Amino acid sequence: MLSRHDLELAVTRALGRSRAVLLTGPRQSGKTTLAQTILERSSPNYFDLENPLDARRLEQPLDTLSRLEGLVVIDEVQRRPGLFPVLRVLIDRSDSPGQYLLLGSASPALLRQAGESLLGRVETIEVGGFDLREVCGAAGGYSTGTAARLWLRGGFPRSYLARSDDDSVAWRHNAIASHVEVDLPQFGVNVAAPAMLRFWRMLAHCHGQIWSAADPARSLGVSEPTVRRYLDTLTQTLMVRQLQPWHANLGKRQVKSPKVFFRDTGLLHALMDVTTLAQLLAHPRCGASWEGFALEQVLRLAKPDEAYFWATHQGAELDLLMLKGSQRVGVEFKRADAPQLTRSMQIAMDDLEIDALYIVYPGARRFKLAPDIEAVPLWALLPPA
Repeated sequence: MLSRHDLELAVTRALGRSRAVLLTGPRQSGKTTLAQTILERSSPNYFDLENPLDARRLEQPLDTLSRLEGLVVIDEVQRRPGLFPVLRVLIDRSDSPGQYLLLGSASPALLRQAGESLLGRVETIEVGGFDLREVCGAAGGYSTGTAARLWLRGGFPRSYLARSDDDSVAWRHNAIASHVEVDLPQFGVNVAAPAMLRFWRMLAHCHGQIWSAADPARSLGVSEPTVRRYLDTLTQTLMVRQLQPWHANLGKRQVKSPKVFFRDTGLLHALMDVTTLAQLLAHPRCGASWEGFALEQVLRLAKPDEAYFWATHQGAELDLLMLKGSQRVGVEFKRADAPQLTRSMQIAMDDLEIDALYIVYPGARRFKLAPDIEAVPLWALLPPA
């Protein structure tokens, strides 16, 4: 398993200021492994609610947890919704010695329960798959091969670390089936598995595009509100990102629908039946796939306060607008050897009052295209060693 130093540090810092921390993310994204770096699974303070023995130990949760000192880890916490009110009581009691690290697979129910019962009492940290910084750190520095492997296989640990591309894609197909057939019903999502799987495959062809419910609804023979519900479900379980449009008072007709991206390109490629890098590079959706991959890396590494895209019906657009404090930073993604300045970029700079615009591309050097516009290789996203 690769070291996830920055994520470990974020959890440690959160535990230093909060009585409870919730790690949420898709299954198999590394939450349990991360927790075990902080507290051994053999500790009596570690509860895995998928383990019947641990589940029985928490049949009287208030009595059990109130006796424990130090850090208490509860894995798969979404399996016991009744724990959240108990934790609220314990967190509010000044004489309770425990501190709580909660692990839960991303689900609408988990976020709702935590929000209702632990509002203002818990700090939430999202745990995704490996990112570019983590895989390059393990490899001793950036290389095109390492970045290409992450792009092709995605960041789920067992997919990225698989012995071969065939093993990796087999794991991803199983993960997709498990999410549709097992996870979603457990999360309380009542969507027939075949319908959701068909929708997910259709969504692969919409990756990087402005969302329209009309075509998927017509193809599936359901209403547009139904396919919007499917999309929201995959968004809430952190499989899909809906990048919302930015609106400015410009006197121009602006796009008001979100763009849709797979958060893990490995899952995208599995649904596209792409198994090797050669197949990916020859695929007609290669450019869209790479742009989505680069977008996710920028968001993971930059951690903006807010993120949007911008587009007008006259054709001007910006792939990513990030807000951090008072700064506005624009990003364009171009899978090209030598990206060039476009009229659309200049319009975005002027209309949105952007402080700087970066064109992220898979090249080798960074160079200026205009005073506040710079072409930046993907490796330049990484912090200095």
